[in-house]
Parts: sequence; structure tokens; C-alpha cells
Amino acid sequence: MKKVTGIGGIFFKSKDKAALNEWYAKNLGLPVSNYGTVFNWRDADNPDKEASTVWSPFAEDTKYFEPSTKDFMINYRVENLEALVEELKAEGVTITDEIKTYDYGKFVHILDPEGNAIELWEPID
Repeated sequence: MKKVTGIGGIFFKSKDKAALNEWYAKNLGLPVSNYGTVFNWRDADNPDKEASTVWSPFAEDTKYFEPSTKDFMINYRVENLEALVEELKAEGVTITDEIKTYDYGKFVHILDPEGNAIELWEPID
């Protein structure tokens, strides 16, 4: 079974996300919104399939990365999230919440051995 198929997003805490977004827009040309920016790309194995990676600063006091105390979180794109979660449970991986489903995909959060928060996303492309 394929597990991680790419990076879905890079998320990090910021003292002033609006100012940081503005800096990245001005100096690096990122087309930012309140949520950061989205990089669109095509799947190497299926060039007709479009995909995206999100870059997004979060408020410095966000609770979204908890229970991790780190200032960042990586979102990985995966296939078959339910099966992957069962494998991770069997391996003793810390799963911090239940799978949630939205109109753009399914999500769950885990921790690596160093306490880094990881968001797993099965997108609906």
C-alpha cells in the first residue's frame, strides 16, 4: 500500500501572520491570502491529476499543533487514510485524534518519536 504520496502543507507559528504574509508576497512573490498560499502541481505518475501543497503561517498562540510543543507541523498527502491509521496503531504510533472528513478530504493527526505533530491528509482531488 502506498503511504505518503507528497507534502500537502507546511504550517508554522508566526508572531504576526498578516505581516509575514505581506513580506512573503512583497519579497518572494507568493500569492498569499489570509490562509497563506497554495502551490498547484501535477502528479508525476498521472499528469492529468492536479494536486496542491499549502504554505501557511498560523497565529503564535494556535492550539492546532497540540499536543506537540513545536512551532511547525507538516501535512503529508496519503492514500487510504483508514488503512494507514490501522497500520500506525498496530505499530504503536501516537494518534492524537479521530479521522475527520470534510468536502476536501480526510484528516488525522499523529506524533513522531520526537513529539512533532504530523497531519495526514487523504485529499479529494
